[in-house]
Amino acid sequence: MLCCVPVNDDGSIDPRWGRARRVALARVEGGAITEWTDVEVGWDALKDAGAEGAHHARVARFLRERGVDVVLAHHMGRDMHHMLGRMGVVVWLGAAGDARPAVLAAATEGVAGSGGPE
Repeated sequence: MLCCVPVNDDGSIDPRWGRARRVALARVEGGAITEWTDVEVGWDALKDAGAEGAHHARVARFLRERGVDVVLAHHMGRDMHHMLGRMGVVVWLGAAGDARPAVLAAATEGVAGSGGPE
């Protein structure tokens, strides 16, 4: 399972999914993180750039190109949540604290089948 989570410089979860500067891509297999990659996405600066809908398209393209299965976030807007659901991406909201343990907790609590808390 490939999870995407917005992260701050200190490794904590950035509460701003759509305005995150950086996200982490975490591959979880057998109850362990087998791969962790930080990616500078610059969504904080790009959020209001371009035509209406451009930002959602940017996020969707990023997730689709990388094959993301699950997004962990503290909060996201209704339209973004709806779009990710239509893409088949499971959204787990309410995430906070250190990103690595949050990813593991979500993976072990069955995020892939549950849709996560809303």
